[in-house]
Amino acid sequence: MNTIILNIAQTLPGFLLAIVVHEAAHAWMANKFGDNTAKNEGRLTLNPAAHYDMFGTVLIPLLGAMTSSMVIGWARPVPIEPRKFKNYRSGVFWVSFAGPLSNLLLGTLSSFLIAVIVTQTSPTWEYYTIFIRMLSYSVFINFILAFFNLIPLPPLDGSKMVSSFLRGTTLYKYESIARYTPIIFIVVILLSTQGLHVLGFIQTPARIISNWLMFGFIGLMGGVA
Repeated sequence: MNTIILNIAQTLPGFLLAIVVHEAAHAWMANKFGDNTAKNEGRLTLNPAAHYDMFGTVLIPLLGAMTSSMVIGWARPVPIEPRKFKNYRSGVFWVSFAGPLSNLLLGTLSSFLIAVIVTQTSPTWEYYTIFIRMLSYSVFINFILAFFNLIPLPPLDGSKMVSSFLRGTTLYKYESIARYTPIIFIVVILLSTQGLHVLGFIQTPARIISNWLMFGFIGLMGGVA
């Protein structure tokens, strides 16, 4: 139980920030393109209460914390009305890309903060290890979410970015794949919580880029990379 509580405490801040900023970024970009649907429904906010999903934000992350060190999940998608966009195709692309982009930026910022702690504080500082672990998870989960959402599988953000370039029958057939996506997600989540590395094609580049950024920032700030 102590291990589970510690795991939750170290991963929850980064996880919540990652999924909340992801959805808020979608809402912000949609509003910029003329669709104020999400804003009117109170989703243009960083308040986690406005974005939580009982299954994706509570149950699945708890299951991950209890069965492995991988806490994964999602927030409730913000409502988008593409017909309100000033420019439909550009709106669909950039509103879809806004979520993953926000995670890439958050991951980079977390890497920078790790470098600040490593180079500007002492390892004997009582909160040194705690903050390093929390920020390290923030880096990792943000890149995982970014790369995962960029997969061109409907209804992930990557598929919507692709769909902005499609038309007619091709678009219809592409979006029809979405009916199989929930089954794929459930299988992937269950396998991941059991320690099977089915997401290795996402986790591996996420770890490589995370380490490259962290050590790069540390080196730029005069630390030992």
